[in-house]
Amino acid sequence: MRDASRAFMPYPFKQVEHAPHGPLSGLTFAVKDLFDVAGYPTGGGNPHILALSGIKTHNAPAVQQLLDAGARFVGKTHTNELAFSMSGQNIHYGTPRNGAAPDRLPGGSSSGSASAVSNGLCDIALGTDTGGSVRTPASYCGLYGLRPTHARISLQDCQPLAPSMDTCGFFASNVQHFTAVAACLLGEDSVATTAIQLVSDSQHFSRLPMHSQQALAPIVEDIRHLWGEIAPLQGLNVWSEPLFDAFRVIQGYEAWQAQGTIIDRYGLSLGPDVADRFEYGRQVTESDYQQAVAQRQIFTAWWEQQLAGRILLLPTVPDTAPLLTASQQEIEATRRLSQDLLILSVMTGTPQVTVPMADIDGSPLGISFLGPRGSDRLLIEMALRLSSGDNT
Repeated sequence: MRDASRAFMPYPFKQVEHAPHGPLSGLTFAVKDLFDVAGYPTGGGNPHILALSGIKTHNAPAVQQLLDAGARFVGKTHTNELAFSMSGQNIHYGTPRNGAAPDRLPGGSSSGSASAVSNGLCDIALGTDTGGSVRTPASYCGLYGLRPTHARISLQDCQPLAPSMDTCGFFASNVQHFTAVAACLLGEDSVATTAIQLVSDSQHFSRLPMHSQQALAPIVEDIRHLWGEIAPLQGLNVWSEPLFDAFRVIQGYEAWQAQGTIIDRYGLSLGPDVADRFEYGRQVTESDYQQAVAQRQIFTAWWEQQLAGRILLLPTVPDTAPLLTASQQEIEATRRLSQDLLILSVMTGTPQVTVPMADIDGSPLGISFLGPRGSDRLLIEMALRLSSGDNT
């Protein structure tokens, strides 16, 4: 059957065995084409990588966990090339359809996974998030999404981009499925659940376009009703540029270390934006990288002291998804503003949940909770409570 959403890689379908019973019985799932699935190649969003792959003989552990819990696999989904973009566009395979806003980009790099869930083609989907690749498409496509605590979910048998930043995340279209997948993949939190105290940086909201501020304002009020006053977080603005610079250096260096040999050896044909990012990574020196890692460590120590076990409330991204007709310059401008919001959890290894709460002229916009390392399940419980409007 033709995939009108363009969410799935057109691989010949092969049944993947799953447990007949389990907590995810009756649910279907898709997998970003970075993870190995037995009977399928792993293409990584690039035809050269696909040609080199061969057919895999076993499942990545994260895939196997879902199968063991009773979920049924329905296919592998498109990704931006080598997971190094956030637009959802792929020069080789096209752009998956945003099921919530078909005239807009789906976001990436987990574009196909978000597309498959938002178009109702599966209940849940695995993605990866290095710099925002689950949270961005989740917000753009009106989905629940998690970037977990770094290394909490296995990335074994998954194509890397920047290993010290890569995480395995997931999408769901409703909070019940989201909660069920979390229980399967995450286990118990490593931090004790205490009274929830929220903090927020006003500049995270004031820098947004006015229509985004207006759409999120009533959601923030609902959150106040649920958890009480939101304390101000001070001093984050001075970190904006040095933190972004360190993020870019670390991501670029690790991406080139992970994929540069293959790119050079086989002369991979890459989209211009992806090629530019890898070329930047080629130029990053070991010394540059070590300085950026040290900067990350300094920021993380400061961050943990500032957050002190509290939960940060922030917009997931600044605005709804760019239109399909947006220029590369417009997409890149959106990417840069988004990264100030997205890289906080990346650089600190902390979990972030995005909740589809706002709507701007029919297009969705998410709001996020970011917590201490090991608080993933707590954040998902908060998403459940916010979505249900539970004031108890």
